[in-house]
Amino acid sequence: MTVPRAALVTLAADDTDAFWRAAHAFDQRDIPPEAAVFETRDGTADLFGTPTNDANEISGHSTAISFARDYGISDAFLEFANIALLHSEPQRFRLIYRLKRRLRAEPHLLSIASDPDVANARALQRSVRRDMHKMTAFVRFRQIVADGAPLFVAWFEPDHHIVAATAPFFMRRFANMRWSILTPRRSAHWDLEHLVIGDGAARTDAPIGDPIEDVWRTYYANIFNPARLKVQAMRTEMPQKYWRNLPEAELIAPLVQSARRRAQSMIAAPPTVTRRTMPRAHVERELYGSECDTSELEMQKLATPRAAPEATLQALAVEETACRRCPLFAPATQVVPGQGAARARLMFVGEQPGDQEDIAGQPFVGPAGKVFNIALERVGIDRAACFVTNAVKHFKFEPRGKRRLHKKPNTSEIDHCRWWLDSERTLVRPELIIAMGATAAHGILGKTITVSSVRGQIQALNDREHLLVTVHPSYLLRLTDENEKRIQWRAFLADLAAAKTWLDEHSAHADAIS
Repeated sequence: MTVPRAALVTLAADDTDAFWRAAHAFDQRDIPPEAAVFETRDGTADLFGTPTNDANEISGHSTAISFARDYGISDAFLEFANIALLHSEPQRFRLIYRLKRRLRAEPHLLSIASDPDVANARALQRSVRRDMHKMTAFVRFRQIVADGAPLFVAWFEPDHHIVAATAPFFMRRFANMRWSILTPRRSAHWDLEHLVIGDGAARTDAPIGDPIEDVWRTYYANIFNPARLKVQAMRTEMPQKYWRNLPEAELIAPLVQSARRRAQSMIAAPPTVTRRTMPRAHVERELYGSECDTSELEMQKLATPRAAPEATLQALAVEETACRRCPLFAPATQVVPGQGAARARLMFVGEQPGDQEDIAGQPFVGPAGKVFNIALERVGIDRAACFVTNAVKHFKFEPRGKRRLHKKPNTSEIDHCRWWLDSERTLVRPELIIAMGATAAHGILGKTITVSSVRGQIQALNDREHLLVTVHPSYLLRLTDENEKRIQWRAFLADLAAAKTWLDEHSAHADAIS
């Protein structure tokens, strides 16, 4: 059978741009799909195996054509087809060309899942996407020295022509290191500035072994969970064809063989008791001694510390890990106790830990904490000389996908946590407490108030403690109006400056009396 020369073109296997130019030229000549022949430069043709190069015959027709509008195809089809075109199936070019022509008469063709052409194209697309995922998951770099600098080289054997399409992932992921990914068909190279797609390589071009792989194998062995082993699922997600390039692969067989024995040992072992799961009475005995009875414990908790205050605050923080006064302990990562100087004249009280505080176990280290630190610096307050805590010690949140969104504590949760806040006040003995937000004010006063009604006023709580109420730094972050944000920022700084002035004057007055 003789093929018309105008109906035959040679393409690079992964050059989708050249395919669309050729397909458009064929379409302009009204060449039917069965007469169109697309060959690849490695000598693989979709029908007639006669390597040739007739690209020049059609290249002049479409070099300036944009892919979507001028080619007469939709953006959705272009995105869909470009993935399928990376498949190694020789018939893929003709299949997509046929779909392109059919879509003119059948604009809703891609929504017909039972159509053979659509089903075949979707199958190609799924296979390519899976191969791209495997590349991002199973590429393992090994370090060598090239031109006097580190170069990380990996060997991978994809099923399809995905190197150029997948390489930008590694460029973004490892932007600060030079790397090369070698494959039999194509290779990708990143020199910290340019991503270059070059010719294929041989397995022997890639290095074998890397000292850091011992660390990786140790990590892999320690995260392997024998109780959750599903061999078939593991082989599906990590096909054995990739094992020879994975440093951890040599551990798979022995780990699988010992999994049943290790799982039985885990089941038979007694549960690990931590402070978080330890009964409250055990924690109390550990802190205060086995001879203490309940009444003596309560007295010790409420008594003013006579020894080193740091040790007593530390003991209080340990005791908080066993708190079960309200349900917030269950979903939180950990309790977040107060932190700072044990004999601070100034105590700051916030609402509750946020997401980053819950992870770090320290108060005011997240976005609101950054605003807080900047404000303290602006007015000349040394955070290290203060005691910083929250009215509620566990993070209350609402899961939203992978995120944990802050949720305001209710009255019951604030009241249950007052015992810890009162204990911190007893131990620190501050002269001035700054309650940041309504929740913090409730924790101090035991009742609900509005911040605006008392903001900036310094009021006496008892013969030693005084209270100033202001907004929480997170309130400033939530403001969207730039003008209002500037106004509230200046007001927040003014509240802190008033507190500093009061402390300075109070200290001078005390010195004058003495």
